[in-house]
Amino acid sequence: MIDAFLNKLRLVFEDRGLRNRIIFVVAALGLFRLGASIPIPGVNILQLERFLADNQFFGLLNIFSGGGLSNLSIMMLGVGPFITASIIMQLLTLVFPQLKQMYHEEGVAGRRKVAQYSRLITVPLCIVQGMSLLVLLENQGVLLNLTYFDRLVNIMVISAGSILLMWIGELITEYGIGNGVSLLIFAGIVSRLPEITGQLLITYDISQVPMYLGFAVIAILVLAAIVFVTEAERPIPITYAKRVRGMKMYGGVSTYLPIRVNNAGVMPIIFAISIILFPQMIANFLSGYGNEAVKAAADAVQSFLNNSVVYAVLYFVLVVAFTYFYSAVTFDPKAISENLQKNGAFIPGVRPGHSTAQYIANILTRLTLIGATFLGLVALLPIFLKSITGIQSLAIGGTSLLIVVSVAIEFIKQINAQISMREY
Repeated sequence: MIDAFLNKLRLVFEDRGLRNRIIFVVAALGLFRLGASIPIPGVNILQLERFLADNQFFGLLNIFSGGGLSNLSIMMLGVGPFITASIIMQLLTLVFPQLKQMYHEEGVAGRRKVAQYSRLITVPLCIVQGMSLLVLLENQGVLLNLTYFDRLVNIMVISAGSILLMWIGELITEYGIGNGVSLLIFAGIVSRLPEITGQLLITYDISQVPMYLGFAVIAILVLAAIVFVTEAERPIPITYAKRVRGMKMYGGVSTYLPIRVNNAGVMPIIFAISIILFPQMIANFLSGYGNEAVKAAADAVQSFLNNSVVYAVLYFVLVVAFTYFYSAVTFDPKAISENLQKNGAFIPGVRPGHSTAQYIANILTRLTLIGATFLGLVALLPIFLKSITGIQSLAIGGTSLLIVVSVAIEFIKQINAQISMREY
């Protein structure tokens, strides 16, 4: 096993194209971490530390900013606005047939148009979220003595930082390896590991050793379950009909179509957190508004979302819903059925055309139910542990673990695919 790993590592560094892709990813992530360490002016560090202590909402928001929120960096918004814009565009593709046709039938050109619309929507979302966050921080005394010009400059700076981060993510996707946005979130989570480890060492209590060991066992079991479900797939047998062309016979072979149990990967978790954070951020902003009716409505939204039971149920429902949604957008049974029919392939015992599409859709629905339920339970497990133990970091660490493991597996698979392609 070690020899195989070293052999793959050697192939990575010997292949110039693959080596350049990995170096580009590392350089882009280094640029991201550099921007995440540059704070905006006028920050009261002590008040910021008190404000962020035991705050689950800003802990989740800090995941998207890659730790940039903990020091109010120029990239404190992270990729949250771009993810929200992508969700809006994918929802619109289900509502408007023109967008759906553009996304599914026009190929690469259509997807580029949809991506461009997502970028355009990201700009106003950056401004709205940036303004909401800055006003909230100013009301909490984190930002001091700001003039109107200072506020305008800060909004422009953090909006530009989020847009720059979006651009870096797309460059990683195009010129690097893997999904750029997921890798940025991954890098932000991993960069906080030394800080989290230091906090655990500071708060270490020898009387809590059994609890720490129990958490370690649970973490290992959850890690193994995430890997197992991520790699699990349901093969559908495919047979190619025999065809005679000239003096040669083609087809007659059997293969299979793999459908993954967790077909959506980590994106449902990212989408769900993004949707949960957006109304909370707006409600936090409006809670300091002068109008009593608006303030009362904002406080009602905050109290509703701060309820642990409501939060857990909403989180679970959103994860399940986005798992089905993302699978529906990325996996089209009708298109697969048409491609199989065009290539003279069929599923044994199933009629080609509509019956094949319905058969694949039924299998996909059942598998997605398993994957969605698993993702939802893993996302909720840390929240349950936090409610039992009172340790706030657990509610954040579980989601982070899910994202880190899924992104790492996908990144390794992308590297293996690149190696296999170059070997052939």
